[in-house]
Amino acid sequence: MTDTLIQALILIPCLIIAIVTHEVAHGRVALALGDTTARDLKRLSLNPLRHVDPVGTLLVPGALALAGGPVFGWAKPVPVRMDRLNNPRFGMMAVGAAGPAVNIVLALIGALALGLVVRMAAGSAEIASPLLVQAVITFIGINVFLAMFNLLPIPPFDGSHIVQGLLPERLGAAYGSLQRYGMVVFALLVALTWLAPELGIIEWLVGGPFNWVMDHLIAFATTIAGE
Repeated sequence: MTDTLIQALILIPCLIIAIVTHEVAHGRVALALGDTTARDLKRLSLNPLRHVDPVGTLLVPGALALAGGPVFGWAKPVPVRMDRLNNPRFGMMAVGAAGPAVNIVLALIGALALGLVVRMAAGSAEIASPLLVQAVITFIGINVFLAMFNLLPIPPFDGSHIVQGLLPERLGAAYGSLQRYGMVVFALLVALTWLAPELGIIEWLVGGPFNWVMDHLIAFATTIAGE
C-alpha cells in the first residue's frame, strides 16, 4: 500500500502538469493565430481545475498504473475553431504541434534537472535521493509518452492535424472527415490497453519513438551529471 501511495503521489502531479500545459499550449498558439475561443472560455489558465477530466486525468491513468500497463490520460480538450484562424491549414498544424512540442520541452527541462540532481549528489546516481530521481524520471517519461502518443496520425490526435495540413487540399479534406470516427478509435485503444495489456498495443504504436527520445534525454542528463 505504501509503494502504491508513493507511486500515486509521484504520478498524479507529473501527469497533471504534462496534460494541463499540453492543452494550454494548444490554446496559446490558437490565440496567437487569431482564434480567441480558448481565451474567451478561460481555458488558457494553468489552473488544473479548468482542464482536469476526472476520468481521463485521474481514473484511467490510475487504473492503468495499478494494472502495470502504460500510463496515459487526457484532459478536457481546449476548443479551437479552425474558421477563426488566420491561415486555417497552417494554423491547425501549428496548434496540433504545440501540445507535443511543449511536452518535449518539459521533458528536456526534466532531463536537465535530473542531471543536476545527480551532479549535486557527488556525480553518482546511486547516492542521489531515490524518490527524487524516480519522480524526475517519471516526469520525463510521462511528457515524452504524451508527446509521442499525440503525434500518432490517427484522428483526433494532434498528429492527424499535422498530416491533414501537409496533404493536398482535397486529400486533406477527406482525411479530416475521419475525425468523426476519432473518438471510437480512441475508446478502442483505451479499452484494449486497459482490458488486454498483454497485447502491448500502445508499446507497438509508440514504443520505438518513445525509447529513442528517452535514451537521448537520459544521455543528456548523464552528460550534465558529469558521469
